[in-house]
Amino acid sequence: MTSPDVPRTVPDRPDLRADCGSCFGLCCVALPFAKSQDFARNKSAGTPCHHLQDDFRCGIHTRLRDEGYPGCTVFDCFGAGQKISQITFEGVSWRERPESARAMYEVFPVMRQLHELLWYLSEVLELRRAEPVHRDARRARDDIERLTRAGADELLAADVPAIRGDVNTLLLRASDLVRAEVPGRKKNHRGADLVGARLRTADLRGATLRGALLVAADLTGADLRSADLIGADLRDARLGGADLTGCIFLTQAQLNAARGDGATRLPPGLTRPAHWAA
Repeated sequence: MTSPDVPRTVPDRPDLRADCGSCFGLCCVALPFAKSQDFARNKSAGTPCHHLQDDFRCGIHTRLRDEGYPGCTVFDCFGAGQKISQITFEGVSWRERPESARAMYEVFPVMRQLHELLWYLSEVLELRRAEPVHRDARRARDDIERLTRAGADELLAADVPAIRGDVNTLLLRASDLVRAEVPGRKKNHRGADLVGARLRTADLRGATLRGALLVAADLTGADLRSADLIGADLRDARLGGADLTGCIFLTQAQLNAARGDGATRLPPGLTRPAHWAA
């Protein structure tokens, strides 16, 4: 069977991809983390990671997994860091202007959520079969884009849950349109607890796996063409030989958290993580 839709295209928007060289290391400062299998030590919110260098670069970036920080390798700000650093705060860092630090850290999670929504809306606009919702998606994208260029006070006052709710309605409609082209009954695993599930070679074409917990699930050789994977937790999920062609709302961060191999088929625009098996 061929994929029921044209290959899914990742939005070609560099502003929605992290550019650490243009950021003030916000994810390494604003966010907290606890010592666990994902992080080698505790860090409080607003406290710089001890690996953060004077130029806002990570001193162990190429060795994060070896040094006990795999959690850092699966985080994606969707370009929020550089937007805050260069536009919201006009290129003046929290080191240069310490009094701005608190606002900068508070804005970061807000901007990240808005940029994530922009990523998904941009993807909707690349999906041919989602054309019936393109006009509404374009309007929502433009409104959110304008908000991301507002000042810190306006960003902090934004009703992000309401914005997410409106966008989610559009994403659901787009998902239904894309998945409707898959013949037969599609599996519905929305929000399902599939931790460690045995789904080896499963036919999941056109399935909805929105928000599903697939931690350590065995998806080896599974057919995930045109499946909706938005928000699915793929940490340590085995994707060796799986076919992800045309799946929708899959992000690079989700792939980075999973375990695949050279036979895993990826959508265009997403890259095979370096830690995957050959």
